[in-house]
Amino acid sequence: MSARALRLTMLVLSVIGLGVASYLTYIHYAGINPVCTAGDSCLKVQTSVYSLLLGVPVALMGLIGYVAITASLIAPENETTRFATVVFTVVGFGFSAYLTYRELFSIHAICEWCASSAVILTVLMCLAIWRFLRGDAHTGPVAAARGTARQEPAEPVGAAQS
Repeated sequence: MSARALRLTMLVLSVIGLGVASYLTYIHYAGINPVCTAGDSCLKVQTSVYSLLLGVPVALMGLIGYVAITASLIAPENETTRFATVVFTVVGFGFSAYLTYRELFSIHAICEWCASSAVILTVLMCLAIWRFLRGDAHTGPVAAARGTARQEPAEPVGAAQS
């Protein structure tokens, strides 16, 4: 997969995550019941004690997280922004894993919106790590043909040549 296609895929996933988190944040503040095909599981999760952390809705935290991920993907690509994407997705994945644990073992209900966000974050995290480990996207034969590849340092004047 090309660096551009990878980044675009991640951007699409983060925008979908933004949509999910926006919906969950909206229903929290609007005080309405979430649309859920699994009966009242989503309502049970959304109104549980675990839906708030220090008085802040976890849906809002997710929204902020997806905004950060999206911003790191829109920013000019370099090692720092790729690393920021990894950090944001790993933190999001960890928090999502904790909330999924609470759904399964404390609330005994699964919110399909939360589960979809967990899947999105899992895929985003894997792709972000892969993207970071691949290194600089501006190297290789295509970048060299465009003249954007990293240049090797020039040999000092007078250096012996073999």
